[in-house]
Amino acid sequence: MNSDTTNEDRRPGPRVRVAVVFGGRNSEHAVSLMGAGSVLEVIDRSRYDVVPIGIAQDGRWVLVPGSQAYAIEGDRLPSVDESGTALALPSESASLVALEPGEIPRPLGEVDVVFPVLHGPFGEDGTIQGLLEMAGVRYVGSGVLASAIGMDKAYMKLVLRGAGLPVGPFVVIGDRDWRTDRARMLKEVEELGWPVFVKPARAGSSQGISKAHDAASLETAVELAREHDPKVLVEAAITGREIECAVLESLGDAVPEASMPGEVHVREDHEFYDFEAKYFPDGMRLDVPADIPGEVAETMRGMAVRAFEALGCEGLARVDFFFTPSGEVIVNEINTMPGFTAQSVAPKLWAASGLPYPELVDRMIQLALNRPVGLR
Repeated sequence: MNSDTTNEDRRPGPRVRVAVVFGGRNSEHAVSLMGAGSVLEVIDRSRYDVVPIGIAQDGRWVLVPGSQAYAIEGDRLPSVDESGTALALPSESASLVALEPGEIPRPLGEVDVVFPVLHGPFGEDGTIQGLLEMAGVRYVGSGVLASAIGMDKAYMKLVLRGAGLPVGPFVVIGDRDWRTDRARMLKEVEELGWPVFVKPARAGSSQGISKAHDAASLETAVELAREHDPKVLVEAAITGREIECAVLESLGDAVPEASMPGEVHVREDHEFYDFEAKYFPDGMRLDVPADIPGEVAETMRGMAVRAFEALGCEGLARVDFFFTPSGEVIVNEINTMPGFTAQSVAPKLWAASGLPYPELVDRMIQLALNRPVGLR
């Protein structure tokens, strides 16, 4: 696609054509489907011509039904049906091509914007963003660099700290260090004090996270995290309330907007905010607005915008804080493509702040359409 081509020149008809892309070959596949199902349910079909595209767990891109509900049923997580019509990846234009066995490749036409409802590696980490940049296709959300930094919690914390934002103590365990110098890494972690949280550096949705209370449980926790990522982040446990704030890019040249903060309450039988607490029914409760002093809420909103701009984010992000008993506000992390069902934290924060979920979806698409392709 030529970057000088206008939206009107590229549209196949009166409606904007939106490719909603979801799934992916990582452990957050099901989370992506749940978010995409919500987007497909509320997207305004009178304004948008929607092309639902699933990325199967083997990496294939396929056309999928646009009316299918993706939800957890009992203990079964949803997944992309790999038997759908395969698609050729966009390369030098926004054109999609259907590849059906025994048939001549069938052009599906161009899309105006891609809405990647993707989480984790190979989706939220700058990879699909780079593919779309190469093809000159507009897309929803942050660009390559912000997505990559936001995905890698170790680099994220370095950038946030460099921007003057308070972050907690942490240790990074690289693959080679763990294999060749394990004793040194264990000693560095012990200096953080117990307990610690052990996480894959480049994963989300609380996948592979555990809490280690002593040296004996630390190695098991690191090995669990390494099942998702050879690079592991170990954080000192911080006693405090978990407060979250969403940030939304503004149309035009205004600074990004921050939602009112909300507080996460995890069910008592969960030791921390794990996968089941986030995604299974009644695992958590979100209180919006959070019951915190007004000046603290404004401090958090300002810090959330600073974090968003420090990474160079676009579209939407969610910033997570700890509010300690001593009144200290500490940034835990920023998520450049937070959970996106209507019941996820970021959409609920915006709904409580006056922007309902369908309007948030529309705003994300409009932001992408108004953003130039290429360097910006």
